[in-house]
Amino acid sequence: MLAALLLCLGSCVYHLYRIISMGAAPEYARKAGNTAMAVRYSFTGAMNPKNKESASLHLPTYTAGLIFHAGTFLSILLFFVFLFDINPGMALLRVFAFFLALSGFSGILILLKRMAKSELRSLSNPDDYISNILVTAFQLITALLIFYPQLYPAYCISATMLLLYFPLGKLKHALYFFAARYHLGLFYGWRGVWPPKPISK
Repeated sequence: MLAALLLCLGSCVYHLYRIISMGAAPEYARKAGNTAMAVRYSFTGAMNPKNKESASLHLPTYTAGLIFHAGTFLSILLFFVFLFDINPGMALLRVFAFFLALSGFSGILILLKRMAKSELRSLSNPDDYISNILVTAFQLITALLIFYPQLYPAYCISATMLLLYFPLGKLKHALYFFAARYHLGLFYGWRGVWPPKPISK
């Protein structure tokens, strides 16, 4: 598991280096807005489902996705808690386990929807299914480990599989998401499009 962690961290550092070394694309338009405010909006208001047609039309799925991603970050945090033998207290761990059960269930629902709807199946590839299954399984086994320490060998296997797959598939968007939102804010902020100006009546 430690070797898989080192490989995964090495991959993250490499991809982060690539992102930084590429820099921002040259701008040929005249600057017309505040890029700092636009970048902030890119991570806040632009993520509001009211401002995202694909999200506003599918609020249950959007909500499940938020819970699923929050559970992913929590399970990663707990990975390091377990790795360094930190004891946050059983009461708090039980709360975490309950949330991870909820986020894992959200992951299962998202997977089933992808499998059931033909339009989603047509847009999916094996990576979409593998990524979902690995992350969902890791969340659920993390929750179980809190109550059943004897599952630690199975937890190590699940963590190792996830860490080894991370550099190979779409899970890399954990890094590229932040870079993409940053550059999106720069692009629309430079042109004065973001943040949107209030519509005067």
